[in-house]
Amino acid sequence: MILVTGASGFLGKHLVRRLSAQGEPVRALYHNNPPSETDKALPNIQWQKADLLDVFDVEEVMQGVTHIYHCAAIVSFQPSGHQQMLHFNPESTANIVNQAIEQGITKMVYVSSVAALGRSGAIQKEITEDEEWGESGYNSAYGISKYMAETEVWRGIGEGLNAVIVNPGIILGEGDFNEGSAELMKVAFSEFPFYTKGVNGWVDVQDVATLLCELMRSEHEAERYIISAGNYSYYKIFTLMAGALGKKPPHIHANSFITSLIWRWGKLQSMFGKRPLITKETASNAHSTSLYNNKKLLSALPSFTYTSIEETIQRMAKSFLNVHNIK
Repeated sequence: MILVTGASGFLGKHLVRRLSAQGEPVRALYHNNPPSETDKALPNIQWQKADLLDVFDVEEVMQGVTHIYHCAAIVSFQPSGHQQMLHFNPESTANIVNQAIEQGITKMVYVSSVAALGRSGAIQKEITEDEEWGESGYNSAYGISKYMAETEVWRGIGEGLNAVIVNPGIILGEGDFNEGSAELMKVAFSEFPFYTKGVNGWVDVQDVATLLCELMRSEHEAERYIISAGNYSYYKIFTLMAGALGKKPPHIHANSFITSLIWRWGKLQSMFGKRPLITKETASNAHSTSLYNNKKLLSALPSFTYTSIEETIQRMAKSFLNVHNIK
């Protein structure tokens, strides 16, 4: 039996659908976000609600499990969500790791993030998996929480757990266009005029799901892998999205002063119950240049080829237009 945590989330949905198509028996976990009726009907999938902070729940859902994909995580760049995220991400991972060791599971794949590799804020050489965490004002609360969770997995590996860690860049693909990275398509559709010069790693959600399965089947263990199709500026991503949607691309460069005004305006709006489009953290990220080296993964799985980001965005745009009945 395969266990997938965070199975109703953005990445989890794509992974569960892939495992279902492969005929794999899966116990798919969710907490606050129940699966859609379509996903409930997937063959070979047993959906189960669980609280990963409850050790008794974790013990129950892991009965008979041999392989684990740990995708569950809180992702928040809102200050109000930081405390919960900094508690949940490492603590839930510790509970999964402890039970995995106790039950002697065959293998675990943990989904971390490139944010867990740390950010200095300065233009730098490409970051590799050997990068050591460094305290920096540019590290987001999310990155800190994922780094803390990674340390739990490394502890487990030291205690005999067979596991690998993946560090995806910003994941793009079809999903809920009102949240997460998929919401960028909504921003592009609105012809938001501002852009920044920041750079990050980007990857297709379907590629991430494929690589999780490939790494699970492989003999690789006690390693971590950056998953990124390439390093692209936010300006390039928004320009590609706007073009795919037939919209005007961003055309006003937003320096740090302009973005500080935008996130402060968003903070003011949040006091009246409106979720801000940009926060202090996302504004900082948008100005940072973080370059990621993907060669280790490609060396480990030489037959794999990344989907081009252009193709990913074209597929996203088609889905966005269909969802909103726009022709």
